[in-house]
Amino acid sequence: MNQEQTSQWLGTEKISKLMLKFSVPCVLSLLVSALYNIVDQIFIGNSELSALGNAATGVVFPIFIIAQAFAWCFGDGCAAYLNICQGRKDTENATKAIGTGIIVTLASALVLMAIFYPLKIQLLTLFGASENSIGYAVEYFNIILAFFPLYMLSNMMNAVVRADGSPAWSMASMLFGAITNIILDPVFIFGTKWGMFGAALATVIGQTVSFLITFGYLFRTKTFRLALKSLIPDLKAFMGALQLGASSFITQMTIVIISLVCNILLAKYGARSQYGVDIPIAIIGIESKVFTVVINLVVGIVLGCQPIISYNMGAKKYDRVKELYRKILLCTVAIGLLSTALFEFAPRAIVGMFGAPTNIPNPEDYWIFGEKTFRIFLCFVTFTCIIKMTSIFFQAVGRPIRAVIASMIRDIVCFIPLIIIYPAVFGGVEAILYAAPSADFLAIIVAAVLTVTFMKTLKATPTEEKGEAVLKTSKKGVIVTIAREHGSSGKQIGKLVAERLGIPFYYKEMTALAAQESGLDREFISDINLNSPAILHSLYLSTDVVQQAVVAQDKVICRIADQGSCVIVGRAADYVLRNYVDVVRIFVFAPEEYRIKRVMEIYGDTAEEAKKNIRRSDEARASYYKNISGLTWGSRRNYELMIDSSIGAEATADLICNYLKNRSDKR
Repeated sequence: MNQEQTSQWLGTEKISKLMLKFSVPCVLSLLVSALYNIVDQIFIGNSELSALGNAATGVVFPIFIIAQAFAWCFGDGCAAYLNICQGRKDTENATKAIGTGIIVTLASALVLMAIFYPLKIQLLTLFGASENSIGYAVEYFNIILAFFPLYMLSNMMNAVVRADGSPAWSMASMLFGAITNIILDPVFIFGTKWGMFGAALATVIGQTVSFLITFGYLFRTKTFRLALKSLIPDLKAFMGALQLGASSFITQMTIVIISLVCNILLAKYGARSQYGVDIPIAIIGIESKVFTVVINLVVGIVLGCQPIISYNMGAKKYDRVKELYRKILLCTVAIGLLSTALFEFAPRAIVGMFGAPTNIPNPEDYWIFGEKTFRIFLCFVTFTCIIKMTSIFFQAVGRPIRAVIASMIRDIVCFIPLIIIYPAVFGGVEAILYAAPSADFLAIIVAAVLTVTFMKTLKATPTEEKGEAVLKTSKKGVIVTIAREHGSSGKQIGKLVAERLGIPFYYKEMTALAAQESGLDREFISDINLNSPAILHSLYLSTDVVQQAVVAQDKVICRIADQGSCVIVGRAADYVLRNYVDVVRIFVFAPEEYRIKRVMEIYGDTAEEAKKNIRRSDEARASYYKNISGLTWGSRRNYELMIDSSIGAEATADLICNYLKNRSDKR
């Protein structure tokens, strides 16, 4: 199935059928990933290590998340960048970015090891280790940390494997690693009596298996080929990938901050309670692992549906977008309610999966706090799932500000302040448990408002029917690309140059052709820069729906250039055609006063409105260019000719034509 057929399929196939096809593999992959976090704790809790062993793994868990934050940032960034480069047929930069990503990931792992090893006691104590559990925590941590390079490289490369069109291989690497961990845990913990050392050893051997399977894929890649020279760092190529992976880093580090604050307060107030330090830390460690399984089910469904949501949003098939949201919401609510029933009516059974406490003074306190944690802390888990689902949905439809608000309002704005305030005001470690449902209640209101107001904007607007754009054949010769500041008359100048040279002119035609190429709405593609928010430009441009439009646009620009001599205005065409010969890159600028006057004349703006629109438009164009190329828009290094158009459009067009003639004569 080619790209055009795939696009039509996403826009016409039955929603439920698409959801099954796209979401099931993603859900399975995330569930396998969750096994790594939960298997050790189950076996440890059922061994002589018991509750103190679980407390030890609980304080080490945030260290895993820190490693994942870097690995997923580099991996997800390189994966997104690879997808962009696939559309451009830009194998070279994709390979450079991935090779650099591997080296940067390895370097980051070594830096983290160098920082964490000498500070391990202080670090683990900060995350809540007590004098009873610190020995277990250090023993587990030493082994885990030694294998950070393989763990981080495996996580980083797995994202690239998925982006290369091999999700089954990616899932297999995680699955076989998890199975290895499951088999070796009882052997090392119960058979050889190696305790925490055995649990850690089983984990890192499983991680090594995952790494080897993922590493083996690098010799059979589909869309790129790594060589030794690919591992020579190229930070210029890597920066584009790094920007695309920044959101993954922020998400993971948010989890670290929450874990850190939560564990510090549990240790502080737990020490003053009947439970002591270790029981709250151990129980919250269990809760976080169980919660991960629940949230991964929801995240898997909505992440799997992202391509479907993005395509239909870009195609302005709003009825299908709303139907997708309703069905994803229904699945999310079902998962949330089922989980809530288990947490409310069978908390002791869930905690019991992780073993009975045998090495703490008052075992009954362990069960009491466990029941209270699941019944109170997770009583609004359905709301938590909806909030997470809504955030990812907003990413898919190209609304990053709404996505960030939906995500941050629960965790950063509400939960962290409440978890600090509640025990201080109401006293006792149990007060901490009420922070999560309170944050969920407040955040679901915000998420609902964001969703309802967004859905109201999804109204089909009648558009004037326009004929299909066609590629115009041309003679072999110069290809002129024109980038321009808003209000500098760049479009008018480009049209004059094309007329005087007798060659085709492309401006709006590019978006029409890209719409035909991708199946996306013509107006949506045309207004990418217009819709780009005043902040978070890069995050907006990295969303799936916008990247689909960008890739289609880039392909069309190349097809236009293949027809022969022409003038192309805008859309970073100078960079897209960087490997073409006979391309002359021109940048048109003008003094601000001139541009303000022009905008006032053309659009009827006031001086203040014109100034504001010029700034907004130029910022959006610069951000788009940076996202596409990694270069600075308007930098003289990127153009053969930069020209001040305040002399007038006719005179500027004459100068450009004379420049092209002189350039041709010198050849």
